[in-house]
Amino acid sequence: MTEELDDATLAFAHRMFDLARGGATGELAAQVDAGLPVNLTNSKGDTLLILAAYHAHPETVAALLDRGADHGRTNDRGQTALAAAVFRSSAEAVRALLAAGADPDHGSPSAVETARFFDLAPMLALLGQD
Repeated sequence: MTEELDDATLAFAHRMFDLARGGATGELAAQVDAGLPVNLTNSKGDTLLILAAYHAHPETVAALLDRGADHGRTNDRGQTALAAAVFRSSAEAVRALLAAGADPDHGSPSAVETARFFDLAPMLALLGQD
């Protein structure tokens, strides 16, 4: 049985995803510290971590990882936070995700496949694929 969320709850969730997209690290970290699920997922399967990585906010990525965000989660299209960070050429976010144990070959397309497809040599080097 699926419960419907009320308008206020939906608005709050949308705001949290906006914080991740916007790189509002302090506010988002405070919300997670106050009980917001660190692996909150939107209707497309994007986690806060995936959104922060895609929008190239390495400080937010690091804060979410420090709070237990699952770097291995994929969205509905099979994409990971690491592949998103590679796509955006966010070296700092890539380093943080790799340090947390993210697998460069996980996902579809994986971070390695993404770097190869878009000819991102510096990202391939970070992933140990140079």
